[in-house]
Amino acid sequence: MTPRSAYIHVPFCAHRCGYCDFTLIAGRDDLIGDYLTALRREIETGPPAELDTLFLGGGTPTHPSCGQLQELFQIVSNRFTLAAHAEVSVEANPLDLTDEKIDLLANVGVSRISLGVQSFSQAALSLLERDHSGGDIEEVVGRLRRRFQNISLDLIFGVPGQSRDDWRATLQQAIALEPEHVSTYGLTWESGTAFGTRRDRGELAPIDEELEREQYALAMTELSSAGYEHYEISNFARPGFRCRHNEVYWAGDEYWAFGPGAARYLNGRRETNLRSVLGWLTKMERGQSPVADSEELEPRHRAHELLFLGLRRTAGIERADFRSRSGFDLDEIAGQAIRENLQRGWLVDSGDHIRLSAEGRFVADRVIADFL
Repeated sequence: MTPRSAYIHVPFCAHRCGYCDFTLIAGRDDLIGDYLTALRREIETGPPAELDTLFLGGGTPTHPSCGQLQELFQIVSNRFTLAAHAEVSVEANPLDLTDEKIDLLANVGVSRISLGVQSFSQAALSLLERDHSGGDIEEVVGRLRRRFQNISLDLIFGVPGQSRDDWRATLQQAIALEPEHVSTYGLTWESGTAFGTRRDRGELAPIDEELEREQYALAMTELSSAGYEHYEISNFARPGFRCRHNEVYWAGDEYWAFGPGAARYLNGRRETNLRSVLGWLTKMERGQSPVADSEELEPRHRAHELLFLGLRRTAGIERADFRSRSGFDLDEIAGQAIRENLQRGWLVDSGDHIRLSAEGRFVADRVIADFL
């Protein structure tokens, strides 16, 4: 079947935050016009299609000007039409959202804003190199509410110097704004980032593992108590407001993706574009393929990927669905991993399904590794 989801990578930022290893380029707004020209070439190479979900990520998709964003959405609409009730998500930096930009996004069909809040603590925001204050968020969300009924807040825990009470305060302030969706991510320390370098020099240190575990547990408790469903390891939603686009990824379904560093899954093949923005631009200008990596998934590899993705969701993996989608019996392909993690108390097996236990969510990466 033709995919009904597409991802657009917008790689521009005013500043690269110290913890970020995403594909982006900072301080080069002069390249936005070239990017739009290249994106047009990449998107318009295929046949027209209808989408149920469209997601603009980055980078900072709200960094370009209103005119540039208008052109970007025109490029997308030249090939793709949106189905009735399509979910159109845009990642947004709070201070980018002028009233003019909010109105533009609503007018071009955006239905969901994913706001990069990260924290309400000024100390944490300063360390994370964010350009907004905790006090800005209530005002921004209030203005977003004029046009949007689906707002998601991204939060980061495990920040150096962040206590359990600091994190609880951020969670409570986020809940008080009544967003439809909340994502909570533990701070990662990637090699090649400024944070990774500072850690290696002894200038910054990750928080204690037990404290980070307590912070994740607190997110589960606070958000669940406030009526949010914990539907994926890092994601919580009010009923009816799960991120439909991300569920396409976790279900192992196919989707288009465009832009530097974009990863797509089409016709059983995974492809990833060049991560270098300049490299991607050069390839597109020369009429060459921007693909850096490509892999056709053989059946067993595909089955293991469905295991990895399925275990991220709190509903877990249904045996009958797994057999239907992969052609393999779940216990045949992963019986030993299932038995070992049941014994550890990290999995629950209802007979029809397997899923991570409450304890297993704290060691999800370790459990999932056993299935690969």
